[in-house]
Amino acid sequence: MYTKFTDFLADKKSICIIQAENPDGDSLGSAIALDYLLDDKNVSLYCPVDIPKYLHYFDDWSRVTNEFDFKADGYIIVDTAAQVLLSKLLEDTAIKNRLYNAPVLVIDHHESLDDLEFPHESIIEVRPACTEVIYRIALEQKIPINKEAAGAIFQGILSDTLGLTSNSVTAETFEIAAELTKLGANISELEDKRREFMKKSPRILDYKADLIKRIDYSLDGELATVHIPWDDIREYSDEYNPNVLILEEMRLVEGVKVAVAIKTYPDGKITGKIRCTSDAPIAEKIAGYFGGGGHPMAAGFRTYDMSYEDAVKELVHIVPELLNET
Repeated sequence: MYTKFTDFLADKKSICIIQAENPDGDSLGSAIALDYLLDDKNVSLYCPVDIPKYLHYFDDWSRVTNEFDFKADGYIIVDTAAQVLLSKLLEDTAIKNRLYNAPVLVIDHHESLDDLEFPHESIIEVRPACTEVIYRIALEQKIPINKEAAGAIFQGILSDTLGLTSNSVTAETFEIAAELTKLGANISELEDKRREFMKKSPRILDYKADLIKRIDYSLDGELATVHIPWDDIREYSDEYNPNVLILEEMRLVEGVKVAVAIKTYPDGKITGKIRCTSDAPIAEKIAGYFGGGGHPMAAGFRTYDMSYEDAVKELVHIVPELLNET
């Protein structure tokens, strides 16, 4: 089933593993896990943006660089098959030319369509996490999974399933978690590391209080939105991602079914992170309306030339329609 993976690697000595420009725990776990699994290859890990500090609890996060390996024999893109999430790479003509002319394999777990324009092969399965797909590949292809790889895979699964609590989790996910534990992954140690890096300074806690005061409610309280302008991004993102800081709080408000944190940038770009409650699993459909994608309860999008107010108007228009379909 996964021979495409080993066939892709067969004639290659060096591999560059690429994350999209919105790295998260699953994409980082996928990249690090592949680094361990491909111990017979010369592996480089690339991301067009810095790995945010809240992900520094991952062992070897610092292996990821902003320096693209133009000499790699092949490229593996993890956790996305969406053109928009690779736009920063493709804006660089040299990187774009390399991806158009070198072997590329995409490994993803999202239901959204593969719309990448450059030639590539793909392994795309709808699973709770991309790291779960990577685990399945390694298992079937008899690639040894050491303790470090098991830990990275487990961390990726925990990240994308909200600690094995999201509605995407299946009995198989728990079985995989058990097998990863047998391989040396220690969930309590991993969680201790995560909690240590999730600690907030007094300054960040004050900022969180300010964000809470800014939340806007629409549709009789079913839609909660918050604006994160460029000044906030510039001042706070390096210390703590504002989306991570506020989204779960928004989703836990009584009556809220859809929570959206919207960042606006000087170049006209806006990004949106969406979280939905279990009785309104429409996050992926909302994101798709803006050209993004994700999961039923967690998704994201990027678009241009739209203000925060314009985005909220679009959300007010589309959310009721999608809620009525559930």
